[in-house]
Amino acid sequence: MSDPTLVFDDLRAESDELDRLVAGLSPGGWGRPTPAPGWSIAHQIAHLAWTDRSALLAVTDSAGFRELVDRALAAPGSFVDEGAAEGARAAPGMLLERWREGRDALDRALRAAPPGSRFPWYGPPMSAASMATGRLMETWAHGQDVADALGVVRTPTDRLKHVVRIGVRARNFAFGVRGLPVPEEEFRVEVRGPSGELWTHGPEGAGQRVTGPALDFCLLVTQRAHRADLAVRAEGPDADRWLDIAQAFAGPPGAGRAPRGAAG
Repeated sequence: MSDPTLVFDDLRAESDELDRLVAGLSPGGWGRPTPAPGWSIAHQIAHLAWTDRSALLAVTDSAGFRELVDRALAAPGSFVDEGAAEGARAAPGMLLERWREGRDALDRALRAAPPGSRFPWYGPPMSAASMATGRLMETWAHGQDVADALGVVRTPTDRLKHVVRIGVRARNFAFGVRGLPVPEEEFRVEVRGPSGELWTHGPEGAGQRVTGPALDFCLLVTQRAHRADLAVRAEGPDADRWLDIAQAFAGPPGAGRAPRGAAG
């Protein structure tokens, strides 16, 4: 991405939209459960605040970030949940202010980063634009959990283009993290954005294809909805397999969501 300003601005807009959803909640509202088992709305915002501050550390203090990675490696199964739980114990007003301050500080740091800079992360090093894209994806995904908890239907925007991009780029990771062979062939991905624009990735003549609405693709790769409930379609066995395992986020394979109407 030659000019990262767009994704910086879109990350800010995505965060502000979620902020408007939670800013007026009562203390009891912050405790409302979300579709993520064991996570309330407070847990969702606490996780975003924690990860924004982790990203800020990666951009401004690589040694300090390495210590954070070491702690994560020491407790890979509980590190994320523990961070969310710790933050969720704060008073709602304090938690909201902590999230606002952290994301503002990260925004300033990313915009000030020299061109070509790369920063450590839990996977490969990331550019400022890639870091912002990852934060936008996660903010959107956790925002979906909050919206679902509140019974709110969000209006999708073309900011989803960033989520689509990171979801496509994470294809090989989704196979590798499950110990599956990575397809040698590139896939063609064609999804329709909320404004009607067709967003495409991969060679036009590819035999393995994925098509559908961008919103549904984003819900799929962030594992916020089950494939059976989405209008995303695959052509080719490898593409079909990908739709069962796709994940845009780092870490171990996610459990995903059950189909609507499933027991339990």
